[in-house]
Amino acid sequence: MSSENNKKPSLHTVLTPQLLDLYEIKDSIVVIIDVFRATSTMATALYNGAKKIIPVDSPEACIEIGNATGGITAGERDGKIIPGLSYGNSPSEYPRSFIENKTLVITTTNGTKLLHMALRSGAKEVITGSFPNLSNVVNYLKAQNAPVILGCSGWKNRFNIEDTLFAGAIIEAVKDQFTIHCDSSFMANQLYMQQKDNLPEYIKTLTHWHRLAAYGLEADMLYCVTQDIAPSLPIFRDGALINGI
Repeated sequence: MSSENNKKPSLHTVLTPQLLDLYEIKDSIVVIIDVFRATSTMATALYNGAKKIIPVDSPEACIEIGNATGGITAGERDGKIIPGLSYGNSPSEYPRSFIENKTLVITTTNGTKLLHMALRSGAKEVITGSFPNLSNVVNYLKAQNAPVILGCSGWKNRFNIEDTLFAGAIIEAVKDQFTIHCDSSFMANQLYMQQKDNLPEYIKTLTHWHRLAAYGLEADMLYCVTQDIAPSLPIFRDGALINGI
């Protein structure tokens, strides 16, 4: 059994961006997880036909790149659209009738920041995931036979439960294909298994739910925990996320 395990790639869960530098990122596939709402929105925009998504880590870069590419500028800080940008970070803002064949330039509080941290750390591959594209993330990771880092974006470098739940969902689906000696992964998987049949109610107890519910975003958050409603595979290629499906 041990020799079989030695042949399997490793999987680790990073619970907040602040912990990323404790892990071996180089040569790993990093899954950026920002359930409420960046990676749910990215999956949705690409599923609905966006040409590409350029994730940036500042509003200034968002405006500059948007002007240079003719792209749609979008972003939020603390759940609200950033002044100077055209759209926000809600999946409902990007139906096919609006986003198809367009470029989206986006910056968010947590997810785009972690994505750029992973790239700077030398990740072999960067993809993004949330419940709306869970199965495609799982299938991709199973097919690659490479080490995986599940990167939870958290909230301003702090831990959050919704991203950890999604990491746990991935782990439940792929754990037989990986060697996992990682307490944060075990915790994430146990939490998901405890709550998987109760997600819409459970998320209403979370701090991020209350934070975003104050802006009337309850429907967004329920969408963000709906499995495979936007089955795309955002994968970073040549400076942008494209649909790998």
